[in-house]
Amino acid sequence: MERVWVTRASPTVQAVVDPVTAACEQGFVPTTVHLVRNPSVEEAADEALTTIEAIVDTYGESVTTHTERLADERDFEDIAEYYRDAVTDAPADSEIAVDLTPGRKFMAAMAFQAARQFDADRIHYLYIHDSKYYDRPYPEVPRTAVDLMDFTEVIG
Repeated sequence: MERVWVTRASPTVQAVVDPVTAACEQGFVPTTVHLVRNPSVEEAADEALTTIEAIVDTYGESVTTHTERLADERDFEDIAEYYRDAVTDAPADSEIAVDLTPGRKFMAAMAFQAARQFDADRIHYLYIHDSKYYDRPYPEVPRTAVDLMDFTEVIG
């Protein structure tokens, strides 16, 4: 079964890769990653994808990555299309996780709506309890200071 991770780039690489690490630790090791990016985060997006490939490799899997490049971060129609396509184009037996953690609030809102509307299996947010752990690699954060939330369990 394919495990699909849908996310977006951020200037903060850890915001993109730490939720993937947490998901892998909990048994969801993505085989496909979709990432949307805009010109202001190109370098961070490349670093995040390279890091995700290394993380997934340590869990004994290989990952296929797909990126969508936006001309402008406020290209709302393209953002909506990205989320819709990433969720609906996955093979029927895929387990799909949409990550709300990285990026701007409006993108998280759009990601959440698309995840609900198109029946993603998981809607994740990596909640860090203390700001002193922001931008720290996930392995350095005490497990009591971080939770990988799945809003499908909260909302139903």
